Amino acid sequence: MQRSYAIIGTGALGGFYGARLQHAGCELHFLLHSDYEHVRRHGLICESKDGDFTLPKVNAYRDIRDMPKCDVVCVCLKTTQNHLLPQLLPPVVKDDGVVLVMQNGLGIEAQVAEIVGAERVMGALCFLCSNKIGPGHIRHLDYGHVGLGEFAIRGISDRMRAIAGDLNRAGILTQLHEDLAVVRWQKLVWNIPYNGLSVVLDATTSELMTNPHTRQLVEQLMREVVTDAHRCGVAIADETVGKMLAYTDKMIPYRTSMKIDYDERHPMEVEAIFGNSLRAAQQAGAKSPLLEELYHQLKFLDARNTASSR
Repeated sequence: MQRSYAIIGTGALGGFYGARLQHAGCELHFLLHSDYEHVRRHGLICESKDGDFTLPKVNAYRDIRDMPKCDVVCVCLKTTQNHLLPQLLPPVVKDDGVVLVMQNGLGIEAQVAEIVGAERVMGALCFLCSNKIGPGHIRHLDYGHVGLGEFAIRGISDRMRAIAGDLNRAGILTQLHEDLAVVRWQKLVWNIPYNGLSVVLDATTSELMTNPHTRQLVEQLMREVVTDAHRCGVAIADETVGKMLAYTDKMIPYRTSMKIDYDERHPMEVEAIFGNSLRAAQQAGAKSPLLEELYHQLKFLDARNTASSR
């Protein structure tokens, strides 16, 4: 069976994964906003460390009501736009379809489940370094693998295997996880220190790693997140911190997605990544002084940044 895919949010992430899937022969439908006219006329360009390619023609839409219902609806918007999902999701997901939440943060699947039903929700953790450098123009810098997990059940389902098969055929390494909460917290071990500190300290990932003081701070934040996960009943392996540090040591110098949002005066995903994690930890009785401090700093910077952009 060939599955149809809808990409809701054709940016650095949605544009990359959607383009790879279409390039591999899947049926894709892209929802766009500011890039709509350009992409409708010229298609998508993907520069990638794994090989450049162009899709001269794609199914581009400006209005969700014009899109066909699809088997897999990939939510690739920034979480700051999730207030739009009650209008965006129902028209495009099939009755037996799945919504694949390809966003950062914690608690996002639960929000989507309120719209479409828990049994139709799956999470995808994307370990990707990519930027949108122009209209319909994606530059893939490093990594790109994906972790999949069901929201409503534990275990590996047939539809997980089917979607993973499509991603693997598109050259995207995909891992299947029995417990989505574990992989969500694992991603936070990376996202919280690097996204947060890159904004507060105006630094790339390589700058954070090469300075001994910031490297120590990164590691302390990572260990605090692992402790928070344990207090929330999520078993994160102790070696996760070492693996994340080694993973980032090998990464090319990277300006995180949150730093890009800050530099371009866009709202940052502070609540989804930091606020939701902090509240979950506090409800479980954890003390998270580093995370709490970083959260309040980012809330101040985000408020000042968005106020000055009006």
